[in-house]
Amino acid sequence: MAIVESMTPKERVLNALALKPVDRTPIANPTNVATVELMDMVDSPFPAANRDPELNARLAATGYTELGFDSIMPYFSIIQESSALGCEMQWEEKDNWPTVRMTNPIWNGPDDVHIPPGFLEHQDNVAITRSIQMLKAEFGDEVALIGKTMGPWTLAYHVFGVERFLLMSIDDPDETLRTLHKLKEISVLFGEAQIDAGADVLTFPDHATGDLVSGAYYDKFLLEIHQEMVERLPVPLILHICGKTTDRMDGIARSNMAAFHFDSKNDPQESMDIVDGRIALVGNINNPVTLYSKGPEEVREEVFRAMDAGVDMIAPECAIPLATKLENLLEIPKSVKDWHAMHSVN
Repeated sequence: MAIVESMTPKERVLNALALKPVDRTPIANPTNVATVELMDMVDSPFPAANRDPELNARLAATGYTELGFDSIMPYFSIIQESSALGCEMQWEEKDNWPTVRMTNPIWNGPDDVHIPPGFLEHQDNVAITRSIQMLKAEFGDEVALIGKTMGPWTLAYHVFGVERFLLMSIDDPDETLRTLHKLKEISVLFGEAQIDAGADVLTFPDHATGDLVSGAYYDKFLLEIHQEMVERLPVPLILHICGKTTDRMDGIARSNMAAFHFDSKNDPQESMDIVDGRIALVGNINNPVTLYSKGPEEVREEVFRAMDAGVDMIAPECAIPLATKLENLLEIPKSVKDWHAMHSVN
């Protein structure tokens, strides 16, 4: 039996992020849903789609028009601000992600942190803000437009290099905090620009991942900054941290952010139990195995597992592999709707 939908995709996403009732669980990807197949479908390949607003908007829209997700996410990578700050870039081709060359960091410490003139007017930032304007003009209030602004921990990896920044966090916690407080102004500036352009929601990636730092680091270095971001950026924020994060989810639940986009390394039911209704959870369909190399049946099993746990918004765990098959992505909304149909009360 088909379910009756009474909300627009935007209403559905915003209600879920506010922990309000929804007609069905929304489907989104707060990080990236672009694939090579979608690039070919609309003739918007990487790397150009990361740098040209029109190509960016055309590719981003496919998450809604072709996949049937409830959101559109035009910021595909994690490097736009870093490029505008002056980091050395490697743009790659359409089947690879653009990256920051962190072997040649641009800054050495907190005294170097600054926002260069013309930061918001840089091509790679305009690609996002102008794309959001175009998408807003095309889709209005029909679908949730999700922007993205990198958190200070992620920015620190790019501008200092991962090793240097992590050593700073061990050797000089006070300097680390001073650095993060300076970098957060970049997060706010680019976030505000996307809100002004029409973003309804912002993803806030801040990669204090369990693979690199302990759970105690979150409370020590990031909790208060994230609480401040909620006050300064007047749209729902979706925090994103990769990897195993159950050891820091209690702190994340106290961040006051609307939602946490979580990795498949975390059990959905355990994660829901930890956050205990204090923050929405978004995720956590596995990328490198399930979406990339398995089939629709395995995707369906993972969607049902997340739905059974009560996950508030269903999404791939992170930016999907660019070679992901469309049939696997199409299975996500199909499985969500099937789960609701199976659990509907006549």
